[in-house]
Amino acid sequence: MDPIRDVAALRQMLAGLEAERLPGVEQFFSLGAAGPEAGGVRLARGALHEVQAASSADMPAATGFALALALRAMRRAVAEEGRPLLWVRQDMAEAEFGRLDGPGLSALGLDPARLILVRARDGEEVLRAAGDAVRCAGLGALLIEIWGTPKVLDLTATRRLALRATSSGVTSFLLHRAAQPAATAVATRWRVMPAASAPLEGDAPGAPSFHATLLRHRGGEGGARPVEGGDWTLEWDHEAFTFRDLDPLSRTVVSVPAGRPDRAAAPEARRGENLALRRVG
Repeated sequence: MDPIRDVAALRQMLAGLEAERLPGVEQFFSLGAAGPEAGGVRLARGALHEVQAASSADMPAATGFALALALRAMRRAVAEEGRPLLWVRQDMAEAEFGRLDGPGLSALGLDPARLILVRARDGEEVLRAAGDAVRCAGLGALLIEIWGTPKVLDLTATRRLALRATSSGVTSFLLHRAAQPAATAVATRWRVMPAASAPLEGDAPGAPSFHATLLRHRGGEGGARPVEGGDWTLEWDHEAFTFRDLDPLSRTVVSVPAGRPDRAAAPEARRGENLALRRVG
C-alpha cells in the first residue's frame, strides 16, 4: 500500500463529491429519545463529537452508537439523501474486531452502498485522511475510528478537525477506546457500554441497546446546556432512525425457584439441610 498514492486518490474522489451546503439546514439534531431530550441534549451539526469505550469489550457497543449518531445526523433533508458516510478506520481496529459486515451495517440502517471505507496504518494516517475528508461538504457524515489514544490525538489535532467540520458542515464522530478522558476540542463526549436489550416475541433478540453517559457538552440550542454526567439506557430503531428510551426494569425477570431455601431461615435449619444432603449423596 502506497500511502501517498492512496491519499491522492482520496482527495480526487472527495473533490468529485464537493457540493454547496444546503440553505435552511437545521443546526442541531437530537437522539430522538425522550430522556436525553428532556435533559436538553442537542448535538450540533458541522461539529466534532466523541464516542468513547472504557475497554475493548465495550468497543462494539460504542461503534454501534457512533454509527447510529451518524445516521441521525445524515437525515437532514430530502435533497441530501444518498450522501455517503466516510469511515476512516485504523488497521489495528480491523485486526482486533474484524472487518465491517455488510448485513450488520444494513441491520443498523446503513446501506453499504453509501459507505466509503478508508483504511489507515496508524493514528497519524487516520488523522491525515480525516483532515482531508472533513473538508468535503458532499459527505453525509464522517466517522473516525482510531485505536486507543495515541499521542497525535491531542488538543491541536482535534481542534483542527473541529474547525474544518464547522467550515464544511460535515458532522464528524471520533470513535476510540479511552480509559481516561483526554483534552480534546469536541462538542460532545459520550462514554458508551452495552445494555441488555428487551426481548421480542418468542424470545427473539431485541434491538441494539446502549448505556450512554454524556461526559461533556459544549453549548447547545439556544445556549441550553444539559447536565454533564447524565446517563440513559437507549435502544436503536433502525427503521425510524431514532433512539428510544429503554426501561432497564421493563424486561422479563427470572423468577425465584419455588423450592429455593428461604434465606431468612435459621442457620440451624440450613445446616440440617446440608447434613441431609451429605447423607443422601
